[in-house]
Amino acid sequence: MPSRDPLSDDAIQDALSDLDGWRHEDDKLKKTFELSHFKEAMSFIVRLSYHAEELNHHPEIKNVYNTVDIALTTHDAGNQVTELDTALAERIEAFSWV
Repeated sequence: MPSRDPLSDDAIQDALSDLDGWRHEDDKLKKTFELSHFKEAMSFIVRLSYHAEELNHHPEIKNVYNTVDIALTTHDAGNQVTELDTALAERIEAFSWV
């Protein structure tokens, strides 16, 4: 299981080099996904939910029509970025059809 210890800025930047389109902002990893339509956005969120449950790590999700905004931070680490966040971002990238 990925660590819940806060990552250094260097470790976060290292992780971001492999996570296309993700950014570190406000102690969160963030990315916006633009899908074809609302149903596809909802399907994306449902698919993401299975990975989040498997890791027992739940993202902040905002959806407006075909756009899904994801923010990852670890609340039990003082709302900082941890390996758990990078692991979930990697899983999202692995299944993302955007």
